Amino acid sequence: MQILLTGGTGFIGSALVPALLAKGHELVILSRGNHPDTERCRFVSTLDAIDSSEVFDALINLAGASLAARRWTDTYKQEIVASRIDTTRDLLALVERLEHRPAVLLSASAIGYYGHSQDQAFTEDSVPREEGFAQALCRDWEAVASEASALGLRVCLMRLGVVLDAGGGALTEMARSFRFGVATWLGRGDQWLSWVHRDDVVAAILFLLARDDLAGPFNLTAPVPVTARQLCDALRGQHRTLFSLGAPAAPMRILLGEMADELLLQGQRVLPEGLAASGFEFRYPDIDGALVQIYR
Repeated sequence: MQILLTGGTGFIGSALVPALLAKGHELVILSRGNHPDTERCRFVSTLDAIDSSEVFDALINLAGASLAARRWTDTYKQEIVASRIDTTRDLLALVERLEHRPAVLLSASAIGYYGHSQDQAFTEDSVPREEGFAQALCRDWEAVASEASALGLRVCLMRLGVVLDAGGGALTEMARSFRFGVATWLGRGDQWLSWVHRDDVVAAILFLLARDDLAGPFNLTAPVPVTARQLCDALRGQHRTLFSLGAPAAPMRILLGEMADELLLQGQRVLPEGLAASGFEFRYPDIDGALVQIYR
């Protein structure tokens, strides 16, 4: 396949690109940075640089500014929205002008789509709760991506959990205090964390790419979510710690504003029923096994 990939240099994309190349695919990657082309991997800085005669078999849309990079000011919220929704709209505009349309769009979303709950387990069929910025963002992002179905594309909406692996991502911040001998959790510690190993994200993307009978939303989360305290206990198994403590909620709200509640102090228990029903098998279904691999 020839695949157009956005977000190909990010945390997920940097692991996905070699996996796609290993499968024999050819890639065109949208990136604002300067990267050298290789034999089967070409970079473009704008979708306008792609000629209408170019043939793509698939589009994979992973672009998006980090939700956790900084405090959610009005300006940064606009950047977050534009990096997702505007990029997705630009992809649809490209599809409309291509002489040969791709067969499939795999578009990232996030489990923020569901809102928060301490008691409810969310599956792809769950009705989302109308809550904050992240929920509205995911709802609108998916709505735009879903418009590709009217253009004849198979559309898979990949609702990503918190992606864990070495070398970056959320785990770098989550484990920071552990490197100094202090085991910590956020707030009360009973909020759910629906996580997934980066290797399983890559494998799920390859799985959805190959299965032309699958469409709609898919939760890319491990089958066994954990609470913040359970994550703390699992991380203690990989670090020497002297003591443990919770990070109080009030200072976090002062420092981070609404981001603290939406991303850190509340959670959701999300289950990957769509992938499981389709026959996908997670390599790292539980947090202990995942951390053993990451810290080996």
